[in-house]
Amino acid sequence: MDLSDQAHKDITTTMSELSGPGGNKKEIRQQALLQWIENSHYVSLEEIAERFHVTTQTARRDIADLEHRGKVRKLHGGVSQLTPLDPVTYRQRRHDRADEKVRIAEAVVALIPDGATVFLDTGTTCEAIANTLISRERLHVVTYSLRSAAIISEKTDFTLAVPGGFVRPIDGGMFQEDTPEFIRRFKFDYAIISVSGVDDDGDLCDDDHTEVAVVSAALRQAAHKLLAVDSSKFGKRAMVRLGSVHDITTVITNEMPAPALSAVLKKAAVHIHLAPEPD
Repeated sequence: MDLSDQAHKDITTTMSELSGPGGNKKEIRQQALLQWIENSHYVSLEEIAERFHVTTQTARRDIADLEHRGKVRKLHGGVSQLTPLDPVTYRQRRHDRADEKVRIAEAVVALIPDGATVFLDTGTTCEAIANTLISRERLHVVTYSLRSAAIISEKTDFTLAVPGGFVRPIDGGMFQEDTPEFIRRFKFDYAIISVSGVDDDGDLCDDDHTEVAVVSAALRQAAHKLLAVDSSKFGKRAMVRLGSVHDITTVITNEMPAPALSAVLKKAAVHIHLAPEPD
């Protein structure tokens, strides 16, 4: 059972509790809401009202209560996790689905010919790709991930370009005001990105708004736009909309998404490339 299934089960159980006699309905509802936010990363005001059969005013009060308790971050039109990206979470991500990430990385690199020009995103999946990418020859790589750059710099026949600026300690992302302009100086054969979630509408979602302009610039400059995500990201949302599946050409993953999202990908003419099963 994935997190979205578990969240649905938790909410269903809670609705039963709310309709039963006794108990603090407000406390039960807010606890279920908090679990839902933790699993979905972002929930809209309308979704809260619909799911719990309350008014939007009650939903706003629940959000305000949770924010006052330091549990969530209130956003325009909804609510998100308080700290969507933190050092502990990021370190844990390196271990989560590690085998799947290695398989996905190998499948991505199998698509990249020697001598290609490549943009590589930040994140634990892209770090796995960087470790595998060094099996190629004479690549030209542009990345704003200090950690991926450190891996790639070991390959002496590669050309490596990184922007300047400040380093985000959590994941080694490098940012400054003109980073998108730096990315626009290049033409890429392949742009490789990863995201925190791909929701059922086909929106690409991430945890940090600072990455949007950088990734968007890279995708516009690329002939082939590859999205590398493990199957746990399907049906998930985060607080920032990075783009949509219409912005990519290929999804590389370990399992097929659910039928609804598969249909969205098919309509957008996105090819789904499954990483081979281990021997």
